Amino acid sequence: MTDSPPGPQLTDVEEYAAAVLDVVRRIPSGRAMTYGLIAEIVGEELGRGGPRQVGSVMAGSGDRYAHLDPDDGGRVPWWRVVNAAGSPPQQHLTEALDALRAEGCPLSRDGRRVNLRRAVWFPEDDEA
Repeated sequence: MTDSPPGPQLTDVEEYAAAVLDVVRRIPSGRAMTYGLIAEIVGEELGRGGPRQVGSVMAGSGDRYAHLDPDDGGRVPWWRVVNAAGSPPQQHLTEALDALRAEGCPLSRDGRRVNLRRAVWFPEDDEA
């Protein structure tokens, strides 16, 4: 994970959000992670949070947390974060599945979920 951005001290909520967004930005094209897996990774570093907190960060990542990485302009590959069954957020299902297909992410036979056995990404994959 990267260090906090320079400037004013982050609140606990902002620190957690920055850690979540850092993990999400590192997910390679064509791969995916679950809310729970991201929560485990961030939890190892910060000792707090869970899948619901990750979902809350993702729901506000475009506007609420854009200041955490001004160079990125708030753009986070949110479509690469799915639930434990491999389903993208229902309210953005079509947009997420279109983006995943365009990246070549392995999907289920019916094309409505990510095939997590083939697509899940772990940060350690970068280190190998």
